[in-house]
Amino acid sequence: MPISPNFTSVFSREWEINFTQCLSNGYLKYPELCNILQLTAATHSEVGGISFTDMQEFNQAWVLSRMRVEINELPKWRDIITVNTWIISLENSRSIRAFEVLSNGKKIIGSETFWVVFNTEKRRPEGLALPYNHFELFPDKNATKERFSKIELQEDKEMLFTKIVSLSDLDIVNHVNNTKYLEWCLDLADTDLILNQEIKSFEMNFIKELSLKDEIMIHETLLEKSTVFNITKDDKSCFALQLNLK
Repeated sequence: MPISPNFTSVFSREWEINFTQCLSNGYLKYPELCNILQLTAATHSEVGGISFTDMQEFNQAWVLSRMRVEINELPKWRDIITVNTWIISLENSRSIRAFEVLSNGKKIIGSETFWVVFNTEKRRPEGLALPYNHFELFPDKNATKERFSKIELQEDKEMLFTKIVSLSDLDIVNHVNNTKYLEWCLDLADTDLILNQEIKSFEMNFIKELSLKDEIMIHETLLEKSTVFNITKDDKSCFALQLNLK
């Protein structure tokens, strides 16, 4: 698709939180928050001419590699939020994208994400085949207090659950969507941490893609001020999640 005449390098979109996106306490689910962020990024990519549709001409897609989310407060049912997003860096096969979520003009959430251009036929990273120099970059405009990082996995971990990847876990790139990993882990977390909003930030590392009928194990390590989840396949790490507690 051509670049939209309405394209801007800092993109904003409003969202109204509906009841299906909320937990029993009326507040937005964490996977739904991440989905709102990735859909906002997708719309920005679309108006900027580097959407999934554009990239599929070259068998390419954006895939998420790392994500950090810092939360002051969560939106709740019927809230109308504004999500702003911009690109911090974009070079060859890699891009860092930032997000901020505002409610009534006040910033309530910040996120920084690391994306990779992925060849959907060869199943490996490669340089972006589309022009992108029209995107202004904002290397000094951070949305989080801390940068995303590599999660340190612990040797002392408890195996909680085994699962076989099902069709509903997959997305259009034919692998497990990033929000599903988070959902699987949070379903096994202490419910009080989630319902009482004890999570001040979380990080995700996507290490290896998962496909239909893959058999996985989910492990947990409880630390003093954090909980770490690790998803493995054949004893190899595929995903890590760290919940940082208040």
